[in-house]
Amino acid sequence: MGQPISRRSVLAAGAGAAAGLTLPGAAARAGGHPGTRVRFTLNAETLDGGEQVTSITLGTARVGRVDPASLTTGTFSVHARATSPIPIAPGDQIFSEYDLDRTVTAARLDRHGDIVLELAYAEGQVGGGTLGYIAGRGRNVQLDLDYTVTQNAPVVVRGHRPVMFSDLVQGRLSNPEVDAFSYHTSGSGMKYRLYSPHRRAAGRRGHPLVVWLHGGGEGASLPDNYYDNETTLRANRGALGFATDEAQRIFSGAYVVAPQSTSYWLEDGDRFAPLIREIVGDLARRHRIDRDRIYVAGCSNGGYMSLKMTVEYPRLFAASVPVCGVVESLQPGGPRVITDDELRGIRTPTWLVASRDDDTVPPETNTVHAHDLIPGSLITLYDHVVRNGHQFPGHWSWIYVARNDPSVHGTHIWQWMAEQRR
Repeated sequence: MGQPISRRSVLAAGAGAAAGLTLPGAAARAGGHPGTRVRFTLNAETLDGGEQVTSITLGTARVGRVDPASLTTGTFSVHARATSPIPIAPGDQIFSEYDLDRTVTAARLDRHGDIVLELAYAEGQVGGGTLGYIAGRGRNVQLDLDYTVTQNAPVVVRGHRPVMFSDLVQGRLSNPEVDAFSYHTSGSGMKYRLYSPHRRAAGRRGHPLVVWLHGGGEGASLPDNYYDNETTLRANRGALGFATDEAQRIFSGAYVVAPQSTSYWLEDGDRFAPLIREIVGDLARRHRIDRDRIYVAGCSNGGYMSLKMTVEYPRLFAASVPVCGVVESLQPGGPRVITDDELRGIRTPTWLVASRDDDTVPPETNTVHAHDLIPGSLITLYDHVVRNGHQFPGHWSWIYVARNDPSVHGTHIWQWMAEQRR
C-alpha cells in the first residue's frame, strides 16, 4: 500500500521508503515532479434517496498531460470519513455517519486533463452520503466529510516522466445542480435557495415561479444553532427536479425557490405562512415573475404547508401539489392541522400525490381525505415507491413528482402545473 496523502499529511521520506513510493529526491532523478501538491474536488449527485459523493477530481492538469494508460483502478485508493457537525446528545442516534474505504471503479481523464476517480455508489448504499439524520432532532445535517486519497503507483506524464504527488489536499464539495441555486435570507430571517432561469426569454408577463416546501427533516435545528440552507437541496430531488432542463422547457423557464423552515412547518403554520408569502412577494418585485403563474409544491411537512398556503392565500397560487401531506394531527387524538372546512374552501387547482404503503403519513386519512373534500382536485396514488428497481420507503412519494411521473388522462403533473393560470 502507498502512503496516505490527505489534507492533513505530507509524504514523509521514511514512511514513503518503507512503502516503496517514489520519494521527492528519487522522483527528481527519475524525471518526476518533487513536492507536487494537488487539490481534489468531491463530486456529488443528489440521487432520489439523497446526495452522495460519486467521484473525485484531482487537479493534475497543471502537472502535465497524464498518459491515461498509466491509470488503473489501483493507482489511487480512497478512504472516507463522515461525522456530525454538531454534538450528539447522550442516548441520541445519528444515522449515516461512516468511516470506510470507497471502491474506485474507474480512473480516467476529464476534458481538462484532470484525473477523475469514479466511486462505487447506489441508492441506499451506506458510505458516500453527505447527510446524516439525527433521530432525536428529526433533522438532517450536512456531514463533515474527510476524504483521504492514497497514491499507490506513479502516473506517467508527457515525456514518460513518472510522478508521485507529495500532497493531495481535499477541496470543495461540488454538486452542479445544488450550486445552481443561490443563497439568500429574507428580511424576516428565513433562509432560502433560488434557481434563476438561464438563457430563456420571459413571456410577456415574465417567468413562472415554483415554490418548493421541504419535508420535516430539512428544517433548521436552532437549539443546536444549525441552519444550513442546504439540506433542502441535498436530501432529495424535490426542488432540483423543477430546475432540470426538462422542467425548464415545460415551464418555459421558471424560477424555483426553496425556503427553509427555522424548525418544521407543522410546528406553527400560522407563523410560517406569512414568512413564505414575504419571500414570494419579494421575488415577484425583484425579478420578472408572472404573478399569474406562481405554483406551490411540497412533501410531507411541506405537503401540509402547501395546503396551508392555499388556505391562507386563496388567490396567490395558480396550482398546488401537496405530496404525502399531513392533514390530520400526527399526535393521537390531536386536532386536524387542516380542518375539513378549510379543505372544502380551497379553490386553488390541486393535485395530491401519495403511496398506499406510506406508514409515516397514512394516505387514507390525509391525502385521500383531502382529495375527497377539495373541489375539483386530482389525485395519484401509488402502491409502492419504486425507481430503477430500488424500492424506497412508502413515504417517499415525492420521488415521483421530482421525476414528473404522475399523470392523469395522459397529462403529466409538470405539464398540468404549467398550464394553470391564476
